[in-house]
Amino acid sequence: MVPTYQRALIVGAGPGLSASLARLFAAEGLRVGLAARHTDKLADLARETGAALHACDATDPSAVEALFPRLEPALGGSPDVVVYNASGRLRGATVDLDPEAVARSLAVSAYGGFLVAQAAARRMLPHRHGAMLFTGASASVKGFAGSAPFAMGKFALRGLAQSLARELQPQGIHVAHIVIDGAIRSAARPGPVGRPDASLDPDAIAQSYLALLRQDRSAWSDEIALRPWVETF
Repeated sequence: MVPTYQRALIVGAGPGLSASLARLFAAEGLRVGLAARHTDKLADLARETGAALHACDATDPSAVEALFPRLEPALGGSPDVVVYNASGRLRGATVDLDPEAVARSLAVSAYGGFLVAQAAARRMLPHRHGAMLFTGASASVKGFAGSAPFAMGKFALRGLAQSLARELQPQGIHVAHIVIDGAIRSAARPGPVGRPDASLDPDAIAQSYLALLRQDRSAWSDEIALRPWVETF
């Protein structure tokens, strides 16, 4: 059976992939909620898509728990699609990294994902219906020099998604982790000159998220990897 979704919440929303997701979900008839620590940057996107905005620090348990009931009136109910798109990016040589900054990076990439998933699951389980999508990265499967905190956080998020899939999918909740294996194209990062396909188009990525939501439950994916076709790996 192919599920029908009505309300989507994107946590860690910004002007890149999140914007593509919000536009696509709205075009598909879903009501959209956008959550981020700072929502000023999302005002134009909210007007374009009719999305509801709410400021939320995903690493704060009380803020996450308050997020859902505060958005429900605007969405017409609790979201049945939740996308966790937040990342804590911190780079540098291991010997130079500030431990507190590392802890913050891990909290944003992974702990926030747990808090959001927990709050979402509590609302989805009574209906045995819903979907949670987690945005991963190349660092979800391979660590790079000078990027230990990012790899640690993304490895943890992938582990969370795998555990949730095994726990929640038998109860009707589709959980999937998406490995974004490459740079996402943007106005600030248009990609190498003469090689337009060397980076990922955020609108194309959004289409893959939508395809996950359209999967029949007899053949749910719990992880997909997306990379430019020209990339060698």
